[in-house]
Parts: sequence; C-alpha cells; structure tokens
Amino acid sequence: MGNRISLVIGDVKLKAELNDTATASAFKSLLPMELQMSRWGEEYYGDCGIETDLSSDARELMEVGELAIWPIGNALCIFFGPTPVSTGNEPRAASAVNPIGRILDDTGVLKKLGSAIKTKISLI
Repeated sequence: MGNRISLVIGDVKLKAELNDTATASAFKSLLPMELQMSRWGEEYYGDCGIETDLSSDARELMEVGELAIWPIGNALCIFFGPTPVSTGNEPRAASAVNPIGRILDDTGVLKKLGSAIKTKISLI
C-alpha cells in the first residue's frame, strides 16, 4: 500500500504524500474519512479521531503544503500560509504538531475557500 492520499473539498482535489512515520501510519489506518475542518488564518484543522502523543520531530514552524497532526485536538492540520501566530509569511502551528506529509499540488486554491470545509480523504 502506497503513501499517496487524495483530499477532496467540493470541486477541489489535491494529492498528497504521507511521511514514513508512526503518526502518518496511524493516520493512514483511519482512511478513508470525511471530516469537518475550520480555518485559522491559512490553516485548516479538524478532529480526525486520531489519538497520538507528540513525536520526536514535532514542531511549530511549518512549510506551505505540509500536513500535520495536532495531538492536543486529535486534529489533522493543513498548512497553506501564515496563521495568526506567524511572525512572517511562514505557517506556524498554535503549538507543536507531528508532521505527517505534504500536499503535492498547488495549495493556492485553499486560500479561496471559506471558514469551514468538508474534506474527504482517501488512499490512492
């Protein structure tokens, strides 16, 4: 089984690749899923039902297009630009998150979406 996933948000379809980490494997085992996500600056996050601790590679400073798990909220996070706690143009999480992968397509389409989205995520 590969590490490629598909995120479908209305008419928007994005491909992503998951990292080879314990948190990413735990997330992959929950697929397929559909979840409600809320917007916080240029980040979407939503409870995906995962329960995990902070990993050794957890961090707050992210890159555009990164996917992460926020253990405090059992949430998947999609970073596509600055958040309210950013000090520049970089995405920054509210607290440390476990990186699990990266969107392979242009994330600019996410900037046009609203404050709440429904996301379908599946393996490809």
